[in-house]
Amino acid sequence: MKATPGRSHGNMDFKLYQKIIDDICEFEKPIKVLRLYKDGEPLLNPRLAEMICYARDKSCSEKIDTTTNASLLNPVKNLELIEAGLDRINISIEGVNAAQYADFSNYTIEFEKLVDTIRHFYENRKQCEMIIKINGDTLSEDDKNRFYEIFGDIADGVYIEHIMSCWPEFELNGVEVNQKYGIYGQQIKEVMVCPYVFYSFSINSDGTASTCFLDWARKLIVGDTKTQSVRDIWSGDKLFEYQKMFLSMKRKGWPVCGECGQLSHGQPDNVDPYADELLKKLVAARREQL
Repeated sequence: MKATPGRSHGNMDFKLYQKIIDDICEFEKPIKVLRLYKDGEPLLNPRLAEMICYARDKSCSEKIDTTTNASLLNPVKNLELIEAGLDRINISIEGVNAAQYADFSNYTIEFEKLVDTIRHFYENRKQCEMIIKINGDTLSEDDKNRFYEIFGDIADGVYIEHIMSCWPEFELNGVEVNQKYGIYGQQIKEVMVCPYVFYSFSINSDGTASTCFLDWARKLIVGDTKTQSVRDIWSGDKLFEYQKMFLSMKRKGWPVCGECGQLSHGQPDNVDPYADELLKKLVAARREQL
């Protein structure tokens, strides 16, 4: 599939990954979810199963999941991921036949083989939950029905979503953002406070840490795991300043975050009504730390 200009490609060094997992173990209790994906296709990393296994053995998170287009899955890899301890796999389908795949993603795929591979994963999934989703804004009603017919019985959940633009300047290749519904079909409603920075941040393949899981351009860097611990980044000044900015309702004047589509077309928790109260608690807690 086409590479997106501006993205940094490459797999994370395994020793750096081990260091990051070891850092996560320093928290008082396991994190809720470790998500092993971000900007690229996670199955391109030949050590993905080892990464899952390492995190599982360390018990640093309650759940481990990944998101993939499934084009690189095969029966052997399926079993490797399942046996490694993956808890959830989210599969993004890009058409209900080979022609739609080629048109939407400029990628030629043997569609029936893809379906067979997904079926194999589902039948052998053990503890691993499988979710399959597709963009519905370019599909006809017959296509949508076909999607449910193909995948409804070989997944734990199937979803048809709407197109949204999560990141300013992201290339949508001529696809129009749905302005009638949010990604999950909900009413479009913008929030000022980003809730994600209060319970998560993302680590890029080079070890740099960003406030945002959508930060493909790496403009929201708050630390570097090569020289800092994950715990120090989480409690550091840079992330704190972002949290304070959001609770001060200043997002619209902030580069990148001011035009975030996730906070209008996504389905973020709405903490706007509690911003003043939370800001006071945040600042007070910070003073106690210092």
